[in-house]
Amino acid sequence: MRLILARHGRTASNTGHLIDTGLPGADLDQVGRRQALALRDRLGRRPIQAVYASSLVRSQQTAEPLAQALGLPVLVLDGLREISAGQWDQVAVGASGQPNPYTTMLLAWLNGDRTATVPGGETVERFLARFEAALATVAAAGPDLALVVSHASALAVWCSSRLAGFAELSPAAWFGHVGHIEVAGAAPDGLRLVDSSAIGGWSPEPACSQPTTPAASAGAVSPAAAKT
Repeated sequence: MRLILARHGRTASNTGHLIDTGLPGADLDQVGRRQALALRDRLGRRPIQAVYASSLVRSQQTAEPLAQALGLPVLVLDGLREISAGQWDQVAVGASGQPNPYTTMLLAWLNGDRTATVPGGETVERFLARFEAALATVAAAGPDLALVVSHASALAVWCSSRLAGFAELSPAAWFGHVGHIEVAGAAPDGLRLVDSSAIGGWSPEPACSQPTTPAASAGAVSPAAAKT
C-alpha cells in the first residue's frame, strides 16, 4: 500500500497566527482554496483509490477538489485531526512567534521528551495511538494508493516518531500548505518514506511561501505551531 500524506491548505487562522486545533476549525481562505485546486492538478493523474481527511473542515475542503475529480467521496477519520492545544486553542500567538506552552510541548515531543503536555490537551501516546488507528483503518480498506489529508503538527510529530528516514530531512521543508510526502508499506508501523519532493507545498503568491520549520513561520511546530 502507498499513502500520500498531505497537509491542508491555508486558513485565516494561519495568517492570523491563531492556535486552531478544535472542531470544526477554520475554513480555507481564498489562497487555501487555490492551493486545494493545485493539489488536485498535481495528483489528479495518480491512480488514487481513496481520499481521507480529518474531522477538521479545512482538511476536508482541501481534499474535496481532488476527490470530486476522481469521482470519490471524502472519507472522514477523526484520528487524523490536529494535535489538541487544550486550553491554548483559539489563542492568538502573534506574528513574532513567541514561545507558548503548545509550541513548547510540540518541540519537546520532537526532541524526544514525551512527558510534555498542556492543560486540557493530549499526551503524545494518545495522539500517536489515534493517528495510527486512523492509518490502520485506511489500510484495512485495501487501497493500493490513498490520499490522507491531515495537519502540520500531527504529520510532523507522527512522521518524526514513526517514519524511517523522515528525521533526516531538513526541518526547513516540513509540510508547507498542501505539502505532501509519499510512503509505502504496511500501515501503521511498517511504512517507509519513498518521496518527499513535494513536502514544501505550493503557494500561488510569494507572500504565502514561508518555510515551515520547528522554529519559524507558518506551520508544523513553528513558534506559532498552532497555525495548524
